[in-house]
Amino acid sequence: MGGIMTAEPQRTTWPVPPPDGYTVDDLYNLPDLPPHTELIDGSLVFVSPQRVFHMRAMFLLESGLHRTVPDEFLVSREMTVVLGPRNAPEPDLLVVRAEAERSDDQSRYEAADVVLAVEIVSPDSEDRDRETKPLKYAAAGIPHFWLVEKTGEGRSPAVHTYELDPVTKSYTNTGIYHERLKLTVPFTIDIDLTAIARR
Repeated sequence: MGGIMTAEPQRTTWPVPPPDGYTVDDLYNLPDLPPHTELIDGSLVFVSPQRVFHMRAMFLLESGLHRTVPDEFLVSREMTVVLGPRNAPEPDLLVVRAEAERSDDQSRYEAADVVLAVEIVSPDSEDRDRETKPLKYAAAGIPHFWLVEKTGEGRSPAVHTYELDPVTKSYTNTGIYHERLKLTVPFTIDIDLTAIARR
């Protein structure tokens, strides 16, 4: 009488990190990393599945930026930004200098290319989005940063805008926008934030 054969559960074997942590080169050379893996302080950070609010907020802001972006800039999404040898986060949205895009095969930008980094807060990344990443973006000299949060039970986002103080190398809050995001820096921007609820 034959027994029932059961398959062994498949286990993923992750590489053991080097003593000083991973580097940007490792991020691009390690095989089979999940999409959108980030490098923060030498550690690999894996992204959780996207939520509806995150997707809708990203689409709304990306569309709004595309409407008014001048020719010297480009709007991009979910591209790695190299801040240093052990830090390569992937902002949700970016505005970069047009000359930063060198080929269709490009997979990263340098911090000096970035004019605006946008993070949409997710439940699994609150501390990174609110604390870790803004400090690193500021230290790398990225002039503008937006933090996008879900407001209460509503569907509309609140956009917190920040500008880099070149003396302190830290961000100064320049406003919190709930219904309409209307700015003149880094270029003229006018986005109806309530439109997210109508999608």
